[in-house]
Amino acid sequence: MNSRTMWLFGAGLLCLAGAVFAVATQGFAEANPAGANPNPVRLMRPPAAPLSAMAQLGREIFYDASLSSSGALSCASCHSPDHAYGPPNDEPVMLGGATLSRPGARAVPSLTYLDRHPNFSIGPDRGDDDNVIDLAQMAALGQQAARTTKTAGGSGASANIVPQGGLFWDGRADTLQDQALFPLLDPNEMDGGSAEIVAGKLRRASYASRFVELFSARVLDNQRLLIAEAMFAVARYQVEEPSFHPYTSKYDYWLEGKARLSEGELRGLQAFNDPDKANCAGCHTSAPTRDGLPPLFTDHQYEALGAPRNAALAKNRDSNYFDLGVCGPHRTDMPEQTQYCGMFLTPTLRNTAVRHAFFHNGVFRNLEQVLDFYNFRDTNPEKVFPRAADGTVLKYDDVPQKYHANVDVTDPPFDRHPGDRPAMTDQEEADIIAFLKTLTDGYKPEN
Repeated sequence: MNSRTMWLFGAGLLCLAGAVFAVATQGFAEANPAGANPNPVRLMRPPAAPLSAMAQLGREIFYDASLSSSGALSCASCHSPDHAYGPPNDEPVMLGGATLSRPGARAVPSLTYLDRHPNFSIGPDRGDDDNVIDLAQMAALGQQAARTTKTAGGSGASANIVPQGGLFWDGRADTLQDQALFPLLDPNEMDGGSAEIVAGKLRRASYASRFVELFSARVLDNQRLLIAEAMFAVARYQVEEPSFHPYTSKYDYWLEGKARLSEGELRGLQAFNDPDKANCAGCHTSAPTRDGLPPLFTDHQYEALGAPRNAALAKNRDSNYFDLGVCGPHRTDMPEQTQYCGMFLTPTLRNTAVRHAFFHNGVFRNLEQVLDFYNFRDTNPEKVFPRAADGTVLKYDDVPQKYHANVDVTDPPFDRHPGDRPAMTDQEEADIIAFLKTLTDGYKPEN
């Protein structure tokens, strides 16, 4: 087993260490004012190695704007390497098409840290696996688990059966190869047209000789194979290129004992993990795995959070249009699974501080707005949702009424009611944002 295979194998061995870690960090700010991690760990990062010939071909394709109808849009245009492979501007969606005037349907996600992403499935919450010892340990400490039970909405389904894995906001692609093909052909994105047009451009590309070197000249005569190999090459580039998964944030180095967190960052980490406060770690796991893999800050699962409708999106001008995530409209194989309508993938929070469009519809423009949504959605909904002409607060206005039962009202901080005290103070929100900024890659430790 080579080092890369060992890395990918180890990535699948996730455990409930996040819950124990979350408990252990409560009160940490008070216990360790110097800001150092008293229990440093050794993180296992992907081994550095030269790009394979396949990955080098993928790099050429990733930056090739000629594959788009406009001749100006490449994969890197929307997934900028200077912005953690996310959108390079402040708009909720990117513009594409032949004249770069057609708005996309959703906020562009980052392409970082997808090499450990599991395939889409619906089944038992993997976070519950092998948790007996961990829960017993927490009970002995008299602490509550940071991870709360998820439900499948108002369907009456088993409480531990959840959608998980997959790529895009709705999980409709399982592999990086499949994911690369969607924007290439989408008329609102690269708008490559037909497979025939794309294949023709690949045959005429400056890197066409690389296909011949890797697959023989016959690949150029097989349209379907040519495109498949091109997308596989893009996938290999994403897997092998270290900048897609560097694990070089201040928090990574703090975990290893090579950096110190400020008092505000430590308080933010504590509130992030506290199940009675933000409870962020309930979905955005903050602990390394048992095998020392760095935390991904996502459990790869889906939630219906009921974010406000974004009036800036072109499709939302139609009052009858709703983006329902897992059950459509972009995903077309699960329209009858209505218990999942309104659910979207939990994204990684790594590099979230460099983004300017949050949630699937890009409705929030900064982290302050995001934290306010979590804090006030249920206690003071008038602070985050619009009002109707008669003054009524339009809570869950981007989810049809018949699917409101799918929205999570169980997991803290969404277990509160109007008039209750919000889960977080203004200072705690500011501290959590300070902590989230420690998840930005590119930190240079002093030693």
